[in-house]
Amino acid sequence: MTKEAKQDRVLIFDTTLRDGEQSPGATMTHAEKLEIAGLLDEMGVDIIEAGFPIASEGDFNAVSDIARQTQNSVICGLARAQFGDIDRCWEAVKHARAPRIHTFIGTSPLHRAIPNLTKDEMADRIHETVTHARNLCDNVQWSPMDATRTELDYLYRVVEIAISAGATTINIPDTVGYTAPRESADLITKLIENVPGADEITFATHCHNDLGMATANSLAAVEAGARQIECTINGLGERAGNTALEEVVMAMKVRNDIMPYRTEIDSTKIMNISRRVAAVSGFSVQFNKAIVGKNAFAHESGIHQDGMLKNAETFEIMRPEDVGLSETNLVMGKHSGRAALRSKLEDLGFELGDNQLKDVFVRFKELADRKKEIYEDDLIALMRTSTDPEEDRVKLVSMHVVCGTEGPNQARMTLEIEGQQQSTEQTGDGPVDAAFNCVKTLVAHDARLQLYQVHAVTEGTDAQATVSVRMEEDGRIVTGQSADTDTVVASVRAYIHALNRLLVRREKGGTDKREISYKDVG
Repeated sequence: MTKEAKQDRVLIFDTTLRDGEQSPGATMTHAEKLEIAGLLDEMGVDIIEAGFPIASEGDFNAVSDIARQTQNSVICGLARAQFGDIDRCWEAVKHARAPRIHTFIGTSPLHRAIPNLTKDEMADRIHETVTHARNLCDNVQWSPMDATRTELDYLYRVVEIAISAGATTINIPDTVGYTAPRESADLITKLIENVPGADEITFATHCHNDLGMATANSLAAVEAGARQIECTINGLGERAGNTALEEVVMAMKVRNDIMPYRTEIDSTKIMNISRRVAAVSGFSVQFNKAIVGKNAFAHESGIHQDGMLKNAETFEIMRPEDVGLSETNLVMGKHSGRAALRSKLEDLGFELGDNQLKDVFVRFKELADRKKEIYEDDLIALMRTSTDPEEDRVKLVSMHVVCGTEGPNQARMTLEIEGQQQSTEQTGDGPVDAAFNCVKTLVAHDARLQLYQVHAVTEGTDAQATVSVRMEEDGRIVTGQSADTDTVVASVRAYIHALNRLLVRREKGGTDKREISYKDVG
């Protein structure tokens, strides 16, 4: 690759499996992480940050397995500026075709105060830890966390130290989403102009979306000379999220006239992986989300519709096919067979084994008997309700609800708990509250319900309701999702899904926490 071509190439560094999974409640299973990594690798992502190996045994194993299975991408692990973190990271990523160690430390005054380090002490630690990482791996990335609030002279100093110690990529994080685009570009320009050795390494940008400017800040940094963008699918991430992969890729594609940069991403795979990440993380994509939202290619205004019929370019700056949407779809209904269902699910990014397909097909037929039309969103909701066998400790067997304007709302429920059926009848302030009281009576726990959301998946009175719940207990946050044409049924199944996940999280976290007890109420 010529120097000019290299300068035009923008590397895509995806951190969905690390920063994205840090969104409260977005934890993915081991199998889901491997699946998403495979999709990222197939899409053409240059670097996959697969996780934080020191964080847990599960994270270490996921990073290690991803390193072994991927064929094309560089596999990166995150490590704090500590020898133990860096050694653990290397043990996880060393199996990759192309491994990378990413080490970081907070350099702003606020972050320096946490470990109580002077500027000189922190500078020494940066030199020691980056040197240690480079002795293990020839591809080392270093990040000064909260760089955009770090004193400029000190930032010059520590970036120079990291480069001299062997860092090959310097990432400049806008950790709290504080920066505006002009400032983002100006900072990269100043670093390139003032830091010795800056022309020999790659500058990266990692922007958070607290003020809604993450994508703009990332692209501004690229215009100033950064050649790696750190991003996530659907913009998933801490707090308000990160720069969204789909936004930067399509912005460079659509506005190549003012952003003449190249990327190896296969944009036609964007929609599939967006939907899959939404399904496994439990974080639905907002309807008006750029590129991948349900309304991104929808037109209701009469003027817009007329223009679209005459020339699609009048109101669409990109084609649906560019992100993987097809203008022709299989019509799914009660007469559809397994082959059609498998094909449709594959189009949506779901790869199913024969046993999985058999289970999903049964539930598809049940849904088709209750709905006239099955939409793509119905199928995604159907897939989202699947739980891992290891999480299926508690199952809903049957439920009967009485509600209305007269008398108390009542719910009668039977659950299968560890293979044994238990029943109860409870009242509540509404049918959902009564049903949840039944679950809490049969499965005693101290988890607090943080979130309860109901969305109609499609239109009409026979639409599926997708219910999401988020629960917290002793710092453990879990989410549950389910979909059904009966909102109360969907609510209970989502609640049980979350409880099942909490059970698994407790077991993996040790025995020092309280255990859920199952009550025999006759």
